[in-house]
Amino acid sequence: MGHDRLRGNGSSPIFRGLLGNKPSNEGKAVDLRRIGRELNVRYVLEGSVQRGGNRLRVNVQLIDAETGNHLWAERFDKPVADLFDMQDEIVSRLANTLDAQLIAAEARRAERSLHPNSMDLYFQGRARFNKGLVPEYMTQARGFFERALALDPSNIDALVGTASVDVAVGGAVMTDDGTARLAAAEAALVRALSIAPRHSRAHAVLGLLQISTNRVAQGIPRCEQALALDRNFASVHAFIGNGKNRLGRAAETEAHVQEALRLSPRDTHSGYWMVWVGFAKLQLSADAEAAAWLRRGLEVNRNFSIGHLHLAAALAWLGELAQARAAGQAGLALDPSFTIRRLRVSALDDNPTFLAGRERIYEGMRLAGLPEG
Repeated sequence: MGHDRLRGNGSSPIFRGLLGNKPSNEGKAVDLRRIGRELNVRYVLEGSVQRGGNRLRVNVQLIDAETGNHLWAERFDKPVADLFDMQDEIVSRLANTLDAQLIAAEARRAERSLHPNSMDLYFQGRARFNKGLVPEYMTQARGFFERALALDPSNIDALVGTASVDVAVGGAVMTDDGTARLAAAEAALVRALSIAPRHSRAHAVLGLLQISTNRVAQGIPRCEQALALDRNFASVHAFIGNGKNRLGRAAETEAHVQEALRLSPRDTHSGYWMVWVGFAKLQLSADAEAAAWLRRGLEVNRNFSIGHLHLAAALAWLGELAQARAAGQAGLALDPSFTIRRLRVSALDDNPTFLAGRERIYEGMRLAGLPEG
């Protein structure tokens, strides 16, 4: 959910990036390991540009500068007439994809370290967080963030990480003490922003928290502030779409999520965004569309318990009770303590349109055989 400043040990940057035309007619291979040593970087972003007729193709690849191994590659192919749009698309998709790729690479590196530092532990926490919004991974992620803070109490990224976990756990109804978790998250985020007022991820997570706690009128502007600091922060568009649903304007959610997907179509969190569209479609009683969006999101990442549970409600309303029960059981396997009562208690909203839609969702879950609690 956003882009942190990636740092290495001490003052050495993890990544500077090289994007330009690869030498194609000099007959010399570029020694990227040597470049990595000379620039004191761990990763190199290499690119090439080709033009054929009225089309332009840009190839990019991320390389481990120490081993020379390729970690990720992408190709962009557009009409030359769309050059400026293509440039914006490349920058956005690189920013979002590199965020996840570098976090995963640094987490793997940290696992091999006998004495991980604070940032090593932070990257491991983010990697666990990215695996899926289920209690097991959230507990593991928070553990890494807490260890990172124990080593370096000034690690703002780790502080925001603990808040991200608490917002996810509270917002996705993974615990009975959701209100307390959200309050702890807010205190951490306020502290983080008092130290680093331009931390885009802290603004974004605080915006999502406010949206989740019946303060949508504050949360959406806070998300817009995060976008002003990082216009490629794709998740924030989905957060705003979620906010529109809670305002009783569910029909507007899909457009915001589509913008998030345009900026980062293969985002680690894109599955959650699609599930949020499913939530909105359920609010509109568009059950077939809801089921389609929920299934699409869960295909990206099945580790999202509340997504399976809402899919159960959508399928129940469609009369597909056997599939509804199966979806419900998939959700309960990820979060065995879930109850409809917990979901109801978590609804801090007061918008009558939204609350009426929630009642319909609860009934769908009952039809699917989910526990009342």
